[in-house]
Amino acid sequence: MRITLSVLKADVGGYVGHSVSHPDVLARAKECLAEAKGNGLLVDYHVTKCGDDLQLIMTHQKGEESEKIHKLAWDTFVSCTEVAKALKLHGAGQDLLTDAFSGNVKGMGPGVAEMEFEERAAETVIILMADKTAAGAWNMPLYKIFADPFNTIGLVIAENMHDGFSFEVHDVKEHRKITFNAPEEIYDLLVLIGAPSHFAVKAVYHRQSNKIAAVSSTQRLSFIAGRYVGKDDPVCIIRSQGEFPAVGEILEPFTAPILVEGWMRGSHQGPLMPVAVCDSTPTRFDGPPRVVAIGFQLSSGKLVGPRDMFADISFNHAREQANVMADIMRRHGPFEPHRLPLEQMEYTTMPQVMNKLQGRFVSLD
Repeated sequence: MRITLSVLKADVGGYVGHSVSHPDVLARAKECLAEAKGNGLLVDYHVTKCGDDLQLIMTHQKGEESEKIHKLAWDTFVSCTEVAKALKLHGAGQDLLTDAFSGNVKGMGPGVAEMEFEERAAETVIILMADKTAAGAWNMPLYKIFADPFNTIGLVIAENMHDGFSFEVHDVKEHRKITFNAPEEIYDLLVLIGAPSHFAVKAVYHRQSNKIAAVSSTQRLSFIAGRYVGKDDPVCIIRSQGEFPAVGEILEPFTAPILVEGWMRGSHQGPLMPVAVCDSTPTRFDGPPRVVAIGFQLSSGKLVGPRDMFADISFNHAREQANVMADIMRRHGPFEPHRLPLEQMEYTTMPQVMNKLQGRFVSLD
């Protein structure tokens, strides 16, 4: 069976502040998608949250970038924004950057990750969702999952993975893309994806079969809006088992928290903490950044699940490490490396401050 798995997210209003999605917002989204399933537009759906981001997970047979599916998601976000406004939630509708739908949600604010594939006999998928961070946050985990044998032993000992994977990388500033083959081009790959604010891994493909293995959202809200309106809070879909990395290999990178951009006002570096869905409630300095992972088996398009993959005591040490890292970074206050470098703050109030001070600078000569 050929199926499309679409994950669309938007911050339509936070409760309280930027910490979590309100239950009434989630309930409205479920109503909208239940009606679409009843009308035959969707095969199945699941509504969840990561922090204050509403997450719509949908299966259907309309293909990628379907106008009908994107319109459904957009209308759902708009309807949920009405609920948020009625409750006077914080930043109601902040990820909806336009008033009119124009074919699909690309460039309109919501994040999108979707893939179309022929469903396998056992189709395992992991969906990653992050809050208080940016699209490039998946760069290091995806590299480890699909190119690092110290993380993914299947690259060494599984014959169907031994030829490696290819990485589609997007230049989010220059609006262009390039593809690298791993393992032979990993050094060139790392030159780019080591700069996650500029380059982001969009998709990963199996080298032998060219089957889609992973896809992420690479939308940058600041580039779309021309100003800071909230962090991108990316999503990522990863197929697992068989010719793809095992579930444990996909989750393993998150046992060692990494520093990502985002956190308070989208202007700081902070540790990416793996948590259960119920713990994706960032409140310390509006953070630190969170990542959740939910797993499904697909059965004729039906979402069998979810399994809350980080609701596992094995990740307790990672959470402890993230809290220690958060302490270390917070000691720096408004100083780098906690605060982002100036060139990454061009969409905050920094340009206005520099313009105000321009006439007070004098030459050193």
